[in-house]
Amino acid sequence: MASWISGSSFWIHFIGAVLLITGIFLVISRELSSGHGIDKVVPFGKVFFAVPMAVFGMQHFSSPAFVAQVVPAWMPWHLFWVYFVGTALIASTVSIITGVQARLAALLLGLMLFLFVVMLHVPNIIHIGFNRFLIAAALRDLAFSGSILAFAGTQPWPRRSQTAHKLVTVGCIFFAVPMIVFGVEHFLHPSFAPGVPLEQQMPSWIPGHLLWSYVTGVVLVISGICVLFRRRARLAATWLGITVLLLVWFVYLPMEIAHPSAVISGALDYLVDTLALSGSALMIAAALPGRNERKQIEDEAALRRDTTAMVQTG
Repeated sequence: MASWISGSSFWIHFIGAVLLITGIFLVISRELSSGHGIDKVVPFGKVFFAVPMAVFGMQHFSSPAFVAQVVPAWMPWHLFWVYFVGTALIASTVSIITGVQARLAALLLGLMLFLFVVMLHVPNIIHIGFNRFLIAAALRDLAFSGSILAFAGTQPWPRRSQTAHKLVTVGCIFFAVPMIVFGVEHFLHPSFAPGVPLEQQMPSWIPGHLLWSYVTGVVLVISGICVLFRRRARLAATWLGITVLLLVWFVYLPMEIAHPSAVISGALDYLVDTLALSGSALMIAAALPGRNERKQIEDEAALRRDTTAMVQTG
């Protein structure tokens, strides 16, 4: 426990907690009154996503030599890129939580996460060969990229633009496909901790191993299909976000309390990874219209068609 209350570990936990509390307070004060029922949890998605990005950013400064090993060998100035990415992650977190230049921050963060997939994960998979953990990590970053791009599409734009619609569409695809794959992984490897299917085994002292895995797998597959084909997609993504948030509370938070660490690949990484996945699902939900909004959009489209037809016949 001493390692948790000293040095960089303490500050990463402390700053992460402060950002989380601040973000939740801002959502409650600014946005919570507009939702109804389970929709009230949707605005918290950006906070649940952004805070883990800040934790990852702080790890770039607490363990720069470790992170530098991930930078492609052909790129010069490895430490520069470590600190640059760390700064970008922290800055984007502040921007997304406060709403200051949130659209620009989300676009750049989504692009950066996509570049991680193309420049880091794909070459590793090609070089090492089939490895389900490497593939899971690549799909995780693809899903994160998709969700934050979809979030960018929900932000105010200078003019009515198809760009926002395209960002949401691409974001949903980037998010939905990994969720389906993750769901199948839960049935193939139920002994591993649920959520993002990485190398963490489910601790023996957490009850209901198979139940956690199978229920999460079902929700992941169904939600991924619903989002991909836009069938009750907002509701499905919302329930996925809630389900994964329950994993944070009842699986990963107890693991972090039992073995607190700020070391990369430690319990904290799995905790914030899962929290970011919950936030991703809720951001996708926020980018999709609900039933009433869909009806309004359809009515507006029908009105435009009728108006155009009257003008042409007149």
